[in-house]
Amino acid sequence: MLDLTTIIAGIGDAFTLTNLIYILLGVMLGQIVGAIPGLSILMALAIAIPLTYSLDTLTAISFLISINKGGTVGGAVPSILLNTPGTPESAATALDGYPMAKKGQGGKAMKYSLYYSVFGDISSDIVLITVSVPLAAVALKMGPIEITALMILAFTVISGLVGASLIKGLMSVALGFLLASVGIDPALGSARFTFGYIELLDGMPLAAMAVGMLAVTEIFLRFSEFATAPRGSNLDRAQSFEPGEQSVTFKEVWANRFVALRAFAIGTVIGAIPGLGSTTAGFLSYSISKQAAKDPESFGTGDPRGIAASEAANSAVVGANLIPLLTLGIPGNIAAALLVSAFIIHGVQPGPLLFERQGQLIYGLFGAMLVANFANLLVGQFGMRFWSMVVSAPARVVYSGALLLCVTGMYFAGGGVFGLVIMLGSAVVGYIMRLTGFSTIAFIVAFVLTPQLERSINQTILLSDGDPMELLQHPIAIVLLLASVCAVYFLGPWKKKDPGVAGA
Repeated sequence: MLDLTTIIAGIGDAFTLTNLIYILLGVMLGQIVGAIPGLSILMALAIAIPLTYSLDTLTAISFLISINKGGTVGGAVPSILLNTPGTPESAATALDGYPMAKKGQGGKAMKYSLYYSVFGDISSDIVLITVSVPLAAVALKMGPIEITALMILAFTVISGLVGASLIKGLMSVALGFLLASVGIDPALGSARFTFGYIELLDGMPLAAMAVGMLAVTEIFLRFSEFATAPRGSNLDRAQSFEPGEQSVTFKEVWANRFVALRAFAIGTVIGAIPGLGSTTAGFLSYSISKQAAKDPESFGTGDPRGIAASEAANSAVVGANLIPLLTLGIPGNIAAALLVSAFIIHGVQPGPLLFERQGQLIYGLFGAMLVANFANLLVGQFGMRFWSMVVSAPARVVYSGALLLCVTGMYFAGGGVFGLVIMLGSAVVGYIMRLTGFSTIAFIVAFVLTPQLERSINQTILLSDGDPMELLQHPIAIVLLLASVCAVYFLGPWKKKDPGVAGA
């Protein structure tokens, strides 16, 4: 599909000075955000997207992916030192990381988390690079009917896995469909739901919706927690830095290689399935590793195998969730959905055609991802001590500054006052959805993918001339639709859900 010249040129693009600087900045920002309890990587990504408008496409995407990768490393810091996960995916790390810190081995635990996190991330990136081109070639064989059936399956699975219930997930998807329909009808060329506002002819601004629904909603939730929290409460920091107890040798890391390999495999599979995420991968890997151990009772007492199982798995998701995004145009999780919006903002449509039309960009992205992993290792190696001080930053100051960044960034990059109105409006909607158990993840994924779904449905109607019996000529589409029905059965309200799988 791609010649060697394109591949080499793309990888060379990743090593430009500008790109390397933004990768390093992204990793540092991600680690800092991950190290502050309560701040989320999704919030950082949502705020950062409008700031990348003036950047080259490869530089912008590399910067955002680097933030995501850095966050998986930084999130382990408060999990280990404070027993308070900096990001949800690092929650399982606290089970053994915090007991190690209480023994005075906080630095050692953080180095374990860094090494296994980087291992899982690099390994999943290699899988992504290996399988994405063949999968894209297969995806190119699929027509509009198959694509429509595939997206119906994706929406069904995402709705059932990431919300409080399948019904609420589907309602969130429906709301995403509705708001994504604002603008010009692609089939008829007429205005829809614009109510006379010229600004809405181009549709609801994606960046404003993402920042409002994810970042500002999270800030509102945190402010409401501050209002009800008792004053003067402080987090208990473990006695985590006993001299002489902080070094980690290669032999110690190598001793847990089989646990890390199993965790990487689990995280890669979980990441490639739309709707599941890093939190699920971390806890599932930890549980399986504990059951497979000869001495499972040692888990939870400061066992490095617990850190290896959690960190290698949740970091493997970061690369694997780009497999469905790049090959099918379907984001594997909310971070990937935000990357879709970044691609679209820069005039690039993710999917199998991306490998044919933008092969140099894709391999530049692959090269940047590998560079970001080594930057993660370098920054984490020298920055862990500093990040351990970041966790004590006053939360009220942090969230106030984040809100100011949202407002300022959206005003300048999102169309002035109109962008601010959309951002605040979507924040209110997101706040209500979070309080009532509706999935903001399902909403964002639906909002991002609706234009592609609508295009595929229109093409399907034209190809079949409106005859539903035409579906019988497409066995792959039939299989995908039957899988959607099975997903409804297994994920429906009559089935008990694993609470560890539910997401925001």
